[in-house]
Amino acid sequence: MSGHVRTMLVAATAVALSAALAGPALAATPAGGHDATRRAVEAAVKDGVPGVTASVRDAHGTWSTTAGVGNIRTGKSRSPYDRYRIGSITKTFVATVLLQLEAEGRLSLDDTVEKWLPGAVHGHGHDGSRITLRQLLDHTSGIFNYTEDDTFVSTYFVKDSFFEHRYDRRTPQDLLAIAMSHAPEFEPGTSYGYSNTNYLLAAMVIEKATGNSYGAEIRHRIIEPLHLTGTSVPGTRTTLPRPSSRAYSKLAESTTGPSYDVTELSPTIAAGSGDMISDSADLNRFLSALLRGALLPPRQLKEMKTTVPVKGNPNARYGLGLGDRTLSCGVHVWGHDGGIHGSNTVVSATADGRHSLAFNFNGDWTGDDKAVMEAEFCGK
Repeated sequence: MSGHVRTMLVAATAVALSAALAGPALAATPAGGHDATRRAVEAAVKDGVPGVTASVRDAHGTWSTTAGVGNIRTGKSRSPYDRYRIGSITKTFVATVLLQLEAEGRLSLDDTVEKWLPGAVHGHGHDGSRITLRQLLDHTSGIFNYTEDDTFVSTYFVKDSFFEHRYDRRTPQDLLAIAMSHAPEFEPGTSYGYSNTNYLLAAMVIEKATGNSYGAEIRHRIIEPLHLTGTSVPGTRTTLPRPSSRAYSKLAESTTGPSYDVTELSPTIAAGSGDMISDSADLNRFLSALLRGALLPPRQLKEMKTTVPVKGNPNARYGLGLGDRTLSCGVHVWGHDGGIHGSNTVVSATADGRHSLAFNFNGDWTGDDKAVMEAEFCGK
């Protein structure tokens, strides 16, 4: 779902691997350690996150740490092997598949949405013949974000209604209809506006171009070649695979009220934009492989890293399902964040893919993810 879904929740509005990429799932702390990262993870728990799991992959090998609990009721700790909902990091997988299809000559990013999905984007000023696939991927389409619809928010992000509707199965057409009931945010190509509807449509294009579900294409093209054993596209499955922790939300504007277990839900409300499940080791492996050219030819990887400014954040730019962030020490990291009920996840890496960090908070209302990134890549 939206990479900024935590804000929406609070506001009530949220090819095989080369030997070089292979490595142990976990290793002892390398020389020099990751003390700053460990302290930042522990600070997140002190700030109110139930639990954190984090993993790093760099020249020294792999390293992991956890803090807090994965189950508030039993006190069970979080695990380095936890699988969790990755929210909008799903977008990086979807964008990668579309770029692979372009490299194969099966579509062009300059194709219009209308060419692939005739009549799908229309009404209230929306016009799919004026929007390209590229504009879907870099959020410059102007298409309304369906997760910001007031009825959608009140149904899925407020306590009583969430528990009534948490297992609803929504079709892509249902979600698209919500977006089309609103006017566009801006003219295509004139601005940046994060919209989950863009990736709902991108997933639909994958299905139209291949004849297979976007989940099947992600499995065939990414998950299986990279041996991502903790990663899945859940379809309609409402539970998390084991091992996993519980996921918690306030389901209200207040951040001080009770926490609710929101682990089980229908991922169909985030189809294509935020429904995937993974673990920290897999996310590091995926992003490292992507940035090192194991998944895309040079031309497509360059396209993916061609960015537009992110409105309101001078230190961030957005490419095609991939963000570029400048940290306080001047280091540029590429990656994505992802938020969905009870889960806030970040994966980021240096441009060469040789140093990566993935971590997850199992609470969606608090926690300083920037501090964890600063600690790992800037040492503070």
